[in-house]
Amino acid sequence: MTAEPGNDHWALTLYISGASPHSLHAVENARRLCEEELGGQVDLDIVDVQQEPALVVQDHIVAAPTLVRHMPAPLRRLVGDLSDLGQVRQSLELGSPESNDEPATPGG
Repeated sequence: MTAEPGNDHWALTLYISGASPHSLHAVENARRLCEEELGGQVDLDIVDVQQEPALVVQDHIVAAPTLVRHMPAPLRRLVGDLSDLGQVRQSLELGSPESNDEPATPGG
């Protein structure tokens, strides 16, 4: 799946806290999301909250890891390591992971 038509450019910032396993997992998931879902149409910035506290204040970050979608509007924030891809797709408004036209019906 790729970004929806009309949303040509995405700008994301991932706020992490040091090199903890939780932060590293979030970075891995964010990069995979950018490659698989947004295929080259995204700028991903990774910010360590310990090294750049001014950016934390600017984006109103209260927990890490947090992914901030700056573009396309509206602004969105996702807190966590991005493991639940369904939740991430829904929050970023990427649509469903199914790319075929067949409806998902029970027993069908």
